[in-house]
Amino acid sequence: MNLIAHLEEFTLLEWILFSLLSNIALYLFSIGLYIVIDQTCAKQKIQDEAFPVTPSDVYLSLLTVVLNTVVMLIAVYCWKIGWLEYNESATLAVSIVEIIGIVLVMDFLMFVFHYLAHSPGLYPLLHYRHHEHSSTNYLSLFVLHPFETLGFGLMMITVFICYDFSITAIAAYVFINLVWGTIGHLNREFFPKWADRLYVGTTRFHNQHHIDERHNFGFYTSIWDRLFRTFKR
Repeated sequence: MNLIAHLEEFTLLEWILFSLLSNIALYLFSIGLYIVIDQTCAKQKIQDEAFPVTPSDVYLSLLTVVLNTVVMLIAVYCWKIGWLEYNESATLAVSIVEIIGIVLVMDFLMFVFHYLAHSPGLYPLLHYRHHEHSSTNYLSLFVLHPFETLGFGLMMITVFICYDFSITAIAAYVFINLVWGTIGHLNREFFPKWADRLYVGTTRFHNQHHIDERHNFGFYTSIWDRLFRTFKR
């Protein structure tokens, strides 16, 4: 029995436990990856000090894990009722193209979502909490307003509903998103200098956004910031 067939037999309780444990594992992986890179990377720190980890950050990051679990359960529900379908016959080449497509589409949608979150009406309500981290730490990726977490999750599910991606592409994107988010909140530049010329959203690119909130709203790439003139080195 393959994995998908096994998952199809899950009860509601099993889905809840599976979703929660999966998101806890991703949370711990992100923290571990951050610490390993921070301790082993020889590059100079971008900012002098990392933002201190506070109890409220821990609580909010754990709430984000719970809400990510809810998002996963919503995706499962959409799959169960036939709104979200996947391509079972996609080749590896097709899956790679799909991964690139998801990254570019989500990067644009996140740019728009992020830009709107900085509007005067929404910023103090939704996004200010994340920007209390003027420098970053290993929890910064998860320090989000609950509506931001749910908004991103529902946006991602909507993209998956609009096209039948392969399971490989969906799983790869979720993993890329976690790793990229972790790297983006490091206090050391992870990417080589030439990556910026490829329009990659580097560590320094996102760190610059935490310093100057008027620039660098993109996530995986700097394409949209360059196009709409919000890019800053």
